[in-house]
Amino acid sequence: MKTITFNTKKITPSKIVCVGRNYVEHIKELNNEIPENMVLFNKPNSAISDELYFFENTRFEGEICFLIEDNKISGVGFGFDLTKVDVQNYLKSKGLPWERAKAFNKSAVFSEFVKLKGDISTIEMKLFKNDILIQHGTYELMIYKPKKIIDEILTFMELEDGDIIMSGTPKGVGFYNKNDKFTAQILVEDKIIIEKKFKVKG
Repeated sequence: MKTITFNTKKITPSKIVCVGRNYVEHIKELNNEIPENMVLFNKPNSAISDELYFFENTRFEGEICFLIEDNKISGVGFGFDLTKVDVQNYLKSKGLPWERAKAFNKSAVFSEFVKLKGDISTIEMKLFKNDILIQHGTYELMIYKPKKIIDEILTFMELEDGDIIMSGTPKGVGFYNKNDKFTAQILVEDKIIIEKKFKVKG
């Protein structure tokens, strides 16, 4: 089973629960409709990676991620939700599930996780691609806030200790190439609590 690092300890998530369409501007940039209800989908443990790999016609989506214990947020980290765009478009056109486009190996790329301290309403994520800021997500911009996300998941599915919630991506998603360099930051109360650099591998 794949693991992530939380305060230097290895944790084995049973699953990753992802929120789709949680930022209005991201919904607009992909010409999607604002959903009436929360969009949720899962990635398996086998999707986890700590390295960012190149895949053809694949879009990166940077996200604030939460580590769950006792059905509450215990830790926070950064994650890439990778999407095989052509595959997803075909599946959506046929009304089929998205796993082939969203749940493939190495499609959930994470930084280390740290204890969440401070005011969660100040949390934000910044993602730089080749030294240019391309994504900036904040608590305020989320349609569904973290507690609401947890409450909704628990209406139909258990959260095991160590599971991860990917809270959705802000505008600025795009394609990437081999050797691109990314710097991801998570901030709370205007202080950087996580900074992770990724270089795309072939």
